[in-house]
Amino acid sequence: MWGMSDHYDAFEMSPVPAPGPDAVPPEPFHGIYGMPAFVTIPTSDLAASVDFWIRGLGFFELFSIPGRVVHLRRWAFQDVLLVPAASVPEQAPAMSVSFACVLGQLDSLVEACRALRPDSVDGPRDTPWNTRDVAVITPENARIVLTAAKPFDPASQEARNLEAVGITPPGADDEQ
Repeated sequence: MWGMSDHYDAFEMSPVPAPGPDAVPPEPFHGIYGMPAFVTIPTSDLAASVDFWIRGLGFFELFSIPGRVVHLRRWAFQDVLLVPAASVPEQAPAMSVSFACVLGQLDSLVEACRALRPDSVDGPRDTPWNTRDVAVITPENARIVLTAAKPFDPASQEARNLEAVGITPPGADDEQ
């Protein structure tokens, strides 16, 4: 999709749909695979955390080992393991983990998170790299960023930002 030297188009590997006003999120993925990456988050209240991740962030419970781990997932490759802990940090760390979504999901996710935890959401904010991001602080004080690609406008400041770092839109090389 994007032109960069030494890179290839690997969008067929990703469950994330092409950005656009009508982008449809993939169905939750219930298959089993070797996880290329996942997040492990300690929680002092496993039930409250599971509830927030499911009802607020749109994850589902793939499986659990009672009292040991709850494996949550949204799309393929969006895996979270919640594990019991005696305590959690009193405030969220600066570090965050991001999960892709589509623009059409952001408002409902924000509403769901705010309904469960009124002060849990920061944003949405548009980024210089053409996404709209929402930061959510979960019950275990994890900083989760829901990020949605915006439709690409070749005349936008975001397009100029990307071009300045060597990323060109599809077909741009053909026009030169």
